Amino acid sequence: MARSLDGLVLAPVADQAPGQVGTRTRFTYHEREGRIWAEYAGGDVVRGHLVGTRDADTLDFRYVQLKRDGTTSAGHCASVVTELPDGRVRLDERWEWESQQGSGTSVVEELPA
Repeated sequence: MARSLDGLVLAPVADQAPGQVGTRTRFTYHEREGRIWAEYAGGDVVRGHLVGTRDADTLDFRYVQLKRDGTTSAGHCASVVTELPDGRVRLDERWEWESQQGSGTSVVEELPA
């Protein structure tokens, strides 16, 4: 199992669709006893939160966010946690909006120290 996410800061490796999470977005993760949560902001996202569970190296969570244009959106994500050769953490994500149409994949990685 990859190491704990607690206290790690991660960022997407590529921009998503306009108005969504992008390379300027920063996620600060927390983890306790199989529960995960994070706060995120940056780019078009003013404030976002996610909450869910971790089972071994699989995350299952829901997210909500407020964008700069004042709109909100929510969705579901399943991620696989791996460790990169340099020891940083990577999340390979499959997400789907629940408040609007759309789904996709993304990759976020721990920022270098």
